[in-house]
Amino acid sequence: MSAAAPRAETLPVVLLHGWGMHGGVWADLVTRLGGSVGALAPDLPGHGHSPMVEPYDIDVLVDQIAGAAPARCTVAGWSLGGQLALAWARRHPQQVERLVLIGTTPCFVSAPDWPHGVAEEVFAQFATDLTADAARTLRRFLLLETRGDAEARAVARQLDDALAARPLPGREVLAQTLLWLQSTDLRTTLAEVMQPALILHGDRDQLAPPAAGAYLASGLPHGRLEMIAGAAHAPFISAPQAVCSLMTAFCNER
Repeated sequence: MSAAAPRAETLPVVLLHGWGMHGGVWADLVTRLGGSVGALAPDLPGHGHSPMVEPYDIDVLVDQIAGAAPARCTVAGWSLGGQLALAWARRHPQQVERLVLIGTTPCFVSAPDWPHGVAEEVFAQFATDLTADAARTLRRFLLLETRGDAEARAVARQLDDALAARPLPGREVLAQTLLWLQSTDLRTTLAEVMQPALILHGDRDQLAPPAAGAYLASGLPHGRLEMIAGAAHAPFISAPQAVCSLMTAFCNER
């Protein structure tokens, strides 16, 4: 198969981080992308150095990010950031040309009709623990993200270093965004997202199981799935070159 012809214009990529994190978690990927794709990695409102927005709900947050982004762009999101990317694509379809969804699931919590999630009790315990020690709870969540990864220790260390590099979100922000993870179910809205979408999913992901990525790819009208061998929930850290190559090729397609 011949390589895809390059696009006349490669649009910038806006990278949205996951729960409790900040834009610095993308530093290695941004470096690897280099000049091939212009990458922007903002802190979500209320995270890192970015101020809060009011009211703090998904639509307001997405509109805030969109207002600060280029008029046309590719949006890449990891985990919670992937769910926000899907919301952005639906709310501002004229702005978002393509999507890259990393470790993303339409629904994090399992249900009788959704076996591809985590038990509700897991998230309930995280919500309880936040009130006692937010920093420790975040680090426990990082361990869940790396569980099963072939490079689990190195990935956990890199995530922990990134977490410590900027201020932690306040408990109110952490509680609200954790509630989004618990309550969001995007299955009925996937058909509305018409942009080409590249789904990058670790084949050892235990927070958003591989079957969730497969469902996402089949539910999006123009979705395609690439499984990253040996990776858990953060394949852009455990297999950065593979993720970089796939993203670069996708962003440069006609």
